Amino acid sequence: MQKAATVTEVSDTSAPRSYHDEAGALRERVLDHLREQGFTVTNDRLITPVTGDKNKLRALHAGAVAANKEKSAGTLSRKESSFLSRLADGRSISVNAISPKLVLIEDRRSFEGLLWRWCSLHWSIPVSSGYGRRLRFLVLDEAHDNAVMGLIGLADPVFALRPRDEWIGWDAKTRGQRLTSVMDAFVLGAVPPYNALRAGKLMGLLATSSEVRDAFDLRYRNRKTTINQRDPDARLSLLTTTSALGRSSVYNRLTRPDSGLAFHPVGYTNGSGDFHFSGNIYSELADFAASVNVDGNSHAHARWKSSGPRNRREVIQRALEALGLDSRSLRVHGVRRQVFAAPLVSNAQAYLSEGAEPAWATYPADELAEYWSRRWAEPRAARDDAWRHFDRESWRLYGSC
Repeated sequence: MQKAATVTEVSDTSAPRSYHDEAGALRERVLDHLREQGFTVTNDRLITPVTGDKNKLRALHAGAVAANKEKSAGTLSRKESSFLSRLADGRSISVNAISPKLVLIEDRRSFEGLLWRWCSLHWSIPVSSGYGRRLRFLVLDEAHDNAVMGLIGLADPVFALRPRDEWIGWDAKTRGQRLTSVMDAFVLGAVPPYNALRAGKLMGLLATSSEVRDAFDLRYRNRKTTINQRDPDARLSLLTTTSALGRSSVYNRLTRPDSGLAFHPVGYTNGSGDFHFSGNIYSELADFAASVNVDGNSHAHARWKSSGPRNRREVIQRALEALGLDSRSLRVHGVRRQVFAAPLVSNAQAYLSEGAEPAWATYPADELAEYWSRRWAEPRAARDDAWRHFDRESWRLYGSC
């Protein structure tokens, strides 16, 4: 593999001087960006003082969240009043009457798709678009004018995730054969005022519902994969997710109607990734990666539509290496996230590792919703009325129209 050029390596006399000035300035902007987030960079290695303080973890993501809001303003700001009308004011909610339903987003450019996106911009960490296959759902409250209760977003899982793979018992070969039966929940969250009624737990339960499994079957079962051109006979049997801010209080001890765990804690990520290169700095790195890779060489398979960098990780790796920075070390941000596995079959490990016949163990959405209301929403409403005080105007992102 040809080594990516560094800033010093491209300083031959044939290259324009302005190019080297631009590269040097970008290198400094990258380092400044990391320092502004609270990181220390010593000898091209990233050191973070963050431990388990969730406020500090939120602060690490604040720049990327703000950049996403700004980037989306042109599309979403004009419709914001319509989006706000789809939220419920707390004083209008009758807790005993709440009636959740799942709505699959068929077109991300539809009003429902834009509403999903607008709601996700309120999250304290940036929401990615997900990888490959995607399923997005709005959860609406039929009893209160179809007010938005929360979001579910599923996407292709990362290829290698040690806690997941060890819990299943996968070797590399079996993982490659059966990963198509796994999806990752990259968004699971409730919006106000329902979040104060512990509706985050409802989102987790509904992600494991029979309706979600059926939606997956309709869209992705018996669909050929892009690269291998094979029919994987994918049957959604496992969801994974990672906590946004360290250890999760939403998924831990989240039970199903049969009292079994819905989400099994299986370990922690190793604290590496790319979130700290989000927002405007990523756009600059992507442009720079393209400028130093004029031939478009990539690890991407030839069947991908583009011959450019395969994914976000490759873009960042190329750009940092070309700037003379150690991309591998700078990806180690030290923020470890708890990993959960939510099986949709009672024999998930045997099915995914040995090919056993699946023993489906999903519940219909209405049964999960009834269980959530009885187990969490109604007791919370009796103890704490904070949910009553939510004013949907407080969720406006872009100012008055």
